[in-house]
Amino acid sequence: MSQLGLREEVIRMLRTVYDPEIPVNIYDLGLIYGLEVDPSGFVSIRMTLTAPNCPVAGSLPAQVEGKVRSVAGVCGARVELVFDPPWSPARMSESARLALGIEDVIPPEGLAR
Repeated sequence: MSQLGLREEVIRMLRTVYDPEIPVNIYDLGLIYGLEVDPSGFVSIRMTLTAPNCPVAGSLPAQVEGKVRSVAGVCGARVELVFDPPWSPARMSESARLALGIEDVIPPEGLAR
């Protein structure tokens, strides 16, 4: 599978992981800040949480890593938890904002989803 195809499969898997407090998957919620797939199939993810003191800070990154490792073609994965820049509702996809009834949020420049 190509790197692009594997990246799409990883995104599909990320869309099955939900924030336990918000009924939106972590990808559309905008918690994934970076996703890289190297030629060998190793996946590196930079992600954040909705708040630094989020109760799932100890478990969600490990859950994400486990799900990503289960994708066919992935030879390994690393998830890095970051808090800079801080998450905001502006990072959500349009479909996530609509699902939550948030209509007046403008994404930061350069953050088209």
